[in-house]
Amino acid sequence: MVNTLSHLGVGLLIALALGFKGKKRNIVAFLAVLPDLDFIPYILFVLVSSSVSHETRNQLFYLLGHREFMHSILFILLVTLFIWLKTKDRLFTAAGFAAILSHSYLDYATSWKMRPFYPFSTDSSIMGAVYFFDPLANLIPLLPVFILLVAYMKSKGKWNGKFNNFCNFVTQNRNKFYTTLVVVLLIWLAVLPVAKVFLVKDISDSEGAKISYQDTYPSSPGKFLAAYPYNSTHYKIMEISYFSGVEKSDYIEKINVTGNVPDSSAYAERAAKLYSTAVPQDIDYPVYNVSEENGSITVGLSDARDQYVKYWAYFKTVYRFVFDKESGKYVAYASIQGGDEEKLEENWFG
Repeated sequence: MVNTLSHLGVGLLIALALGFKGKKRNIVAFLAVLPDLDFIPYILFVLVSSSVSHETRNQLFYLLGHREFMHSILFILLVTLFIWLKTKDRLFTAAGFAAILSHSYLDYATSWKMRPFYPFSTDSSIMGAVYFFDPLANLIPLLPVFILLVAYMKSKGKWNGKFNNFCNFVTQNRNKFYTTLVVVLLIWLAVLPVAKVFLVKDISDSEGAKISYQDTYPSSPGKFLAAYPYNSTHYKIMEISYFSGVEKSDYIEKINVTGNVPDSSAYAERAAKLYSTAVPQDIDYPVYNVSEENGSITVGLSDARDQYVKYWAYFKTVYRFVFDKESGKYVAYASIQGGDEEKLEENWFG
């Protein structure tokens, strides 16, 4: 996930490198942020999701959810086809394709799961090779935004005498300047995923275990959070670095039981089965906290890595299932990405 302003900057960078001005430049810039307008259909999803079946709710989530269909390859191709049919302009169509693709790629390359192949596959995946506050990925796209801002302010009679040397340099080297920025950004965004391949392989070899590429998340520039099932009862969590390998590690128990709950594993398994039917499936290494109180069994479900997350909310999701021992019925609650806990509708789970 790169910030919206940087997405806009990538669109402007593509347009300016190709020499677009005016309406064409603005449209290409808009296309670079278009996928994030999925907050509009997501509002519709929130309004209707509680009144439909579980299966329908899941399908609506895939279509209307944030970073779902409007971040998919099919959506990119449909928008590109629309541009071509409306304009028959090859260069402009290619620019539009590059702008909208850049948005989905940057989100996919940072730290949020997506379903890029929906509706052909509902499996979620991520590249997770670029920290979402990565300096180059965020700052390079801000340069064209800044340049246009300066030009606008000067046209309004403001900022006169400011940034003149920089403006003159950009004006005299316009084509080379924007092309160079595009090339640097492309190289950087191509190198990091490859570098991560070698890092994950090196850690896998040193640990004697298979470390998942897509479940290894960037936690800061050059550092990642990785995990794997160490044995039948524990996960091993690691903070790893390009420069020093494993910098920190810990073992997290998969099932924690408070009090005497002899059938705790059965309740944890039931919670796991319920969760497996829900969306968006953002927990990769589930940890279960089982307790009993007043005839009810409570199972808390969270990701083993959440205690390592400081500055972003992806793993800060906790589900809580409260099972009645006599009737077997349950009530579910969730705190999504660090938000307040809310009671979930019955159609969340199948």
